[in-house]
Amino acid sequence: MSGVNEIRSTFLDYFRKNGHEVVASSPLVPRNDPTLMFTNAGMVQFKNVFTGLETRPFSRATTAQKVVRAGGKHNDLDNVGYTARHLTFFEMLGNFSFGDYFKERAIELAWNLITKDFGLPKDKLLVTVYHTDDEAADHWKKIAGFSDDRIIRIPTSDNFWAMGDTGPCGPCSEIFIDRGEHIWGGPPGSPEEDGDRFLEFWNLVFMQFDQTEPGVQVPLPRPSIDTGMGLERMASILQGVETVFETDLFRHLIDATASVLGKAPVPDTLASYRVIADHLRSSCFLIADGVLPSNEGRGYVLRRIMRRAMRHMQLLGASEPLMHRLVPALLREMGQAYPELTRGEALITETLKLEETRFRKTLARGLGLLSDATATMDEGDRLDGETAFKLYDTFGFPLDLTQDALRQRGISVDTDGFNVAMERQKAEARANWAGSGEAATEAVWFAVRDKVGATEFLGYDTEQAEGVVTALVKDGAQVEEAREGDTVALVVNQTPFYGESGGQVGDTGTMTGEGFKVEITDTQKKGDGVFVHSGKVVSGALKVGAAVEMKVDHERRTRIRANHSATHLVHEALREVLGTHVAQKGSLVAPDRLRFDFSHPKPISSGELERIEEFANEIIVQNEPVTTRLMAVDDAIAEGAMALFGEKYGDEVRVVRMGTARHGDKAGKAYSVELCGGTHVGATGDIGLVRLVAENAVAAGVRRIEALTGDAARRHLDEQDRRLKAAATALKVSPADVVSRVEALLDERKKLERELADARKKLALGGGAGTSGGGGEGETIAGVGFLGRVVSGVSPKDLKPLADEGKKSLGSGVVVFVGTSEDGKASVVVGVTDDLTVRFSAVDLVRQASAAIGGQGGGGRPDMAQAGGPDGAKAQAAVDAVKAALAA
Repeated sequence: MSGVNEIRSTFLDYFRKNGHEVVASSPLVPRNDPTLMFTNAGMVQFKNVFTGLETRPFSRATTAQKVVRAGGKHNDLDNVGYTARHLTFFEMLGNFSFGDYFKERAIELAWNLITKDFGLPKDKLLVTVYHTDDEAADHWKKIAGFSDDRIIRIPTSDNFWAMGDTGPCGPCSEIFIDRGEHIWGGPPGSPEEDGDRFLEFWNLVFMQFDQTEPGVQVPLPRPSIDTGMGLERMASILQGVETVFETDLFRHLIDATASVLGKAPVPDTLASYRVIADHLRSSCFLIADGVLPSNEGRGYVLRRIMRRAMRHMQLLGASEPLMHRLVPALLREMGQAYPELTRGEALITETLKLEETRFRKTLARGLGLLSDATATMDEGDRLDGETAFKLYDTFGFPLDLTQDALRQRGISVDTDGFNVAMERQKAEARANWAGSGEAATEAVWFAVRDKVGATEFLGYDTEQAEGVVTALVKDGAQVEEAREGDTVALVVNQTPFYGESGGQVGDTGTMTGEGFKVEITDTQKKGDGVFVHSGKVVSGALKVGAAVEMKVDHERRTRIRANHSATHLVHEALREVLGTHVAQKGSLVAPDRLRFDFSHPKPISSGELERIEEFANEIIVQNEPVTTRLMAVDDAIAEGAMALFGEKYGDEVRVVRMGTARHGDKAGKAYSVELCGGTHVGATGDIGLVRLVAENAVAAGVRRIEALTGDAARRHLDEQDRRLKAAATALKVSPADVVSRVEALLDERKKLERELADARKKLALGGGAGTSGGGGEGETIAGVGFLGRVVSGVSPKDLKPLADEGKKSLGSGVVVFVGTSEDGKASVVVGVTDDLTVRFSAVDLVRQASAAIGGQGGGGRPDMAQAGGPDGAKAQAAVDAVKAALAA
């Protein structure tokens, strides 16, 4: 029992047998902590449970939690590949007690697992405790039989965990294994503790106190347990290898990399293979959880990880994108434990391939620019931070790649200057990331939740209901009463109002009662199941405990339902036409329109858009009932229901089915099957019709469809029809002939424009109407033939052909044509026949002409040059300037 998958299942089974609920890993993007970029510990999904803001139906839990540490406070990115144990992605095995067992049972469970089930030698194990934690030390002596020298007391924060400046906190006990004298390092607390001989693999956190303010701790009424064991570290121990990269999972990923590259790793290239294996895992799991590469936030960290791996692929000799070809190897290793990888395989593969293709272009361009910027620099010099930031910001060349490329030349980068430039540009984004008080505002709703419980939603079956006001919030604080004119947020024990979620906007309507009326302008979900109705008291006063009659705006809800159901049909039609890699990345379901964002790497053609709209409308006209079922989430997904990555689903989910498929492998089966908590039409025919009105890009690899349904779609089509009929009337043809008539008119216009241009050229050469500056013949100046004209109505691009014709008519000489435009500007062209270019340069002559019309400079060849100027009124002066130059 030493394979990674077996270790994981053994851990979870052990704690299941000991009364723990096995809880699935939460997504890598935290749902309940806006201060974290990525989930970085197993306790993140239980944070509100530990603080008392949330309750679960169990008091013991165990997880195998996906973790990424590659951005923000926890960042191991630069160490990966060069140390024995650093990873950007790893699995944290943990067991948790929410006010159930405490130190003694936690230590007993840990000791039995590692010595009996995992079979670690007792004489190689030792532990640390916080220096004042005599209780934990005594338990270790009793349970493990440790002597004092194998229980190391640590006085630093390394062995005292805190959630923040305030909140739950407590001492830790870390478990170490001595890997032998052949590895350098000393025990924890010694001068050699940074070595790899003594490896920490499990941390037991005893959540014992509540820190009310810095330095002030009071005992918690229900102490809790939070532990974390690194799966990869445990695998390296059980498999008897010195680094996590030598474990079975990483060996297989490295072998797969060697296979696609066609070369095996050697000592000098081993670090690159390790970087690729680790970064492959991070990239695939982040994409599966809904993160896509971008230039800011989580997407930027993902892009850095992906491009760092791709850079190492190139260093190993890859001449084409290869990362995407490693996805099947990762699925073989981890797909069973994490089915989201399998569900997202198409999107993961497409994203990796597209990013590597783009990156290769960026790399070539960036290396060229970097070479130019450092051409005069020598070993020991330092590239300024502003230049490094410009390479990143303007050309997409990340800082770490700049450092990597310069390292071999011995040139460093001013990272402080880079950071200053980055911070200057990202100040606003950083402020938003840090939070704008939202977390503090949300706390009031957790308090309301604890006080009055969750709101029961009745809106699937009714748009009217009665209820009792259970809470009122005004200006961020709970109040007992709200009066006429007050803006207030209220909670009712049950409601037909839908709270905004899943892209569907919140309901509006009215609440009335004895002597009062409230206009509801929005409804939101807050604090784990609390429906918050925002509005204004338009008459009377309402109090907590008042009975209310609630009415949802029926017309608005009807339009929202139609747009929401249409969104499902458009989603499935997109997958049918474009491919199963299409996954929802956001949506807006409003009463007047729908908007749907989805993963797709390129623009959608007009033909594809037509098919998408056609397929969606095929289902609408079937007018089949829209059915919903409550199912266990795993059962629903097993039956083919589409789940959105990163969405939080409860034990039971609503499965919405629409229509019967008419094409492909799904023909005769349900067309759209999705997990959805929104409101929908009773039958597909209630949608009326769907009309796609826009398609565009919103981010790298993300497209957006906008559409109208029902009456809005019909009004849109009516307006288009009115415009078509108006065009037909103006063109004096039937609507069916508008396109052919417009095409004929365009062809006719092009023909007339060509004829007009030719006529203007002839007039200009002949000195007729529209010209000035002499007759049809040329003149002689200082023995040189000369032809000069001021022309109007001739475009600048047509002046050169005129000059060519003029040169031919003269045989030998100089020609100048000055064209004036309606905006008062002028363009000038000077031509010199080949026999005279040794005496006169058209460039010199055109510059003198340009100066006469207020221009500067001009350019071209000795035989033909062109310039311009802002003062067309002095066009003749430009001709005279050339004549004067010839006479000089």
